[in-house]
Order: sequence, then C-alpha cells, then structure tokens
Amino acid sequence: MSASAKAKTYFLEPNRDYRTDSLRKGAAFSEEEIRLDTAKHYDDCYWDYRTAWFDNENLALHYGYWEEGIRTHSQALLNKNRIMAVTAGIQPTDHVLDAGCGIGGSSIWLAKHIGCRATGITVSAEQVRHARRNAERHGVADRVHFEVADFLKTPFPDESFDVVWAVESSCYAVDKRDFFREAYRLLKKGGTLIACDGYATRRDFDEEEWQAVMDCLNGWAVPNLASVEEFQAGLEECGFRDVQVTEATQETLPSARRMYLTALWTYPMQTLMQVLGLRKKAQTANFKVALAQWKVFHGGLVRYCLFRATKPA
Repeated sequence: MSASAKAKTYFLEPNRDYRTDSLRKGAAFSEEEIRLDTAKHYDDCYWDYRTAWFDNENLALHYGYWEEGIRTHSQALLNKNRIMAVTAGIQPTDHVLDAGCGIGGSSIWLAKHIGCRATGITVSAEQVRHARRNAERHGVADRVHFEVADFLKTPFPDESFDVVWAVESSCYAVDKRDFFREAYRLLKKGGTLIACDGYATRRDFDEEEWQAVMDCLNGWAVPNLASVEEFQAGLEECGFRDVQVTEATQETLPSARRMYLTALWTYPMQTLMQVLGLRKKAQTANFKVALAQWKVFHGGLVRYCLFRATKPA
C-alpha cells in the first residue's frame, strides 16, 4: 500500500464542538461551560490583544479590511466597521445589537460615525467593564449600552432592533442556526443581519491541515467552522431572505499575515515565558492560532466573507 493510500483523512463535521477533542477528551461542553470557556479566553488574552493588535481608537478584536487608501493596521480595523455599516445600510435612527461586542469597538464606532444607538452584549463581564470605560472615554456613553448576555438567549423583547451586527462572533455558536433564530426574533420586520467571519472551504483535511484547523478552533475557543453554503442555507432556513455574500478574503489576508509575522517575531519570548510558567494556557493557545490561521488562509482552507440578510417586512 502506498504512503498516500495510508494517509489519514480528517473530516470537519458541522454543528459539532471540536474543542471537546483536546480539552475534554470527548465529553461535550454544557451551554454554561461554552460561555465560560469563551469568556476565559478573552479575559486571559486581553493583554496579548492589547499589546499586539488593538489600540485606543479602534478597540478591535477582529481582522481588518484592506483596500486602496488603507495604509496602516489600525486604519484597516476601523475600515471593517465602515464596510459593514455601508453594507448593512445603517442609519442614524437605527438601534443596533452588537452580538459579541468584545470591548466595545464596533458599537462605539457606530455611535460616533453613524450616530445610531448600539447595545453590545458579550459573555465576559470583564469585557463589559472595558467597553463601558471605552464608551465614556470616546464620549458616546449616552448612545451605547453594554451588558453580559448570551447572543443565543438574550433578555430582549421581540423586534427590539433594526440591525443585528456580528463581527467574527457567530462562529461561537455550535449550531449557527441557534444564533440566526435569536437574531430573527430580535429584529424588527424589514431588519438586517450583518455578519462577517472565516468559513471552511471544504470538509476533508490531511493530518497537517487538520492540526492547523484544530489550533485555530482551540486557540480562539471556537467550536467549529461553517462553510459559506451552510451559513447561507441556515439563514434561509431560519426565515431570512435576500441573503447577500461578499467575498473579502483578499481584503483580510494582510491582517492574517501581520498576525503571523507578529507571532514569529515574539516566538523566543513566548517560548521563554512558557518555560518559566508565565503564560496561561489560553495565551499559549492564542499564540499557536496566530501561526495556524495564516496556514489555513494561505492554504485555501478558509475564506473570509461578509453576509447581509433581511427579515421580511
């Protein structure tokens, strides 16, 4: 039998929590454990993001959007907000739910540059505290509100929002349809869901590819990756119409490359601090993902897209 015939193939199934493979040895996370795991990742890695990724202006925990005229990392991060706002057609009279708001960057940008109201939710109480302080510093505390909530089960009444905004957050739902159903409930008739993220281009991987994918999932506490086709089908199944997909892989690659190079530059320090016990497990996993995410993008295993969908009027 040839070496190629012996090579093992791995399959990334939809709606399965792959963090369980390495973290729980097959035992599934409960809903509460999923929320705690996500919050712990961002709380433990805050200073890594603070020193290597975001600044006081962009407050961003996501990839940037690079296009003509964008010259710096910070500009690209801010430009992602602009692109999404334009794609969604957000107006000053709108009320936006920032589902997975992080430390408030997008909500604050929307309030400052569009003039709309924004409510940001996150499963991390520490992120809520950061977001509230950031809103005060940016002078928009009267137009933004932040609270701890799970975007799969929010405390808000039906039809509370004009827009549901999800920047690299819908990936945290094990079954993305659970997020779509809640977003649909929360949106007013004619309202808009706008989301962006990375999506799997195929389901089968060799061993090296699989390790890179698993490093990404475990490093960011993400359960799985949907494909573009699955994401769109899920939106339509949950009642959304006029689904628009915008390819943004090329506009994302410079950010992916920057993350990769930053990890290479800091590799000696990461290794030393890990040996000395000065790095938390989440920080070490987050470092690995900075290397792995470039492999999955550069290898064509993942593409980056923006989705816009409408709740029928």
